[in-house]
Amino acid sequence: MVLSQLSVFVENQPGRLWEITNTLAGHGIDIRALSIADTTDFGILRLIVSRPAQAEQVLREQGFTVSQTQVLGIGIQDQPGGLSSALLVLKEAGIEVEYMYAFVSKADETAFVILRVEPITRAAEILLRNGFELLQDQNIY
Repeated sequence: MVLSQLSVFVENQPGRLWEITNTLAGHGIDIRALSIADTTDFGILRLIVSRPAQAEQVLREQGFTVSQTQVLGIGIQDQPGGLSSALLVLKEAGIEVEYMYAFVSKADETAFVILRVEPITRAAEILLRNGFELLQDQNIY
């Protein structure tokens, strides 16, 4: 139900994203979803990976600043209004979305979204009660 997301501090320098992805690839860790938010000097790379604990360890060993955050992954109908309906459920429950990002899936009629929300357990219960699919570890990792 709850997924582990890595947040990696990245200096805006040529090759830094390659170093991260190459480090993960070298340890057989698959990137399932990602998002990057940047400023002039640095960015925060958010990753959902196949083995988050190992990924955090190997990135730290390479000198990267890394943290883990708990997020929700949800499946929504891949049609106009699919995301809006999930966000309405959270809005009506008074739950704010801190940030979110989507990723590609192999399912034909389902889109997947990662949500950073608080309180995460309450958000998960509300989404489930309203018919939304929550991604499980085995769906991602």
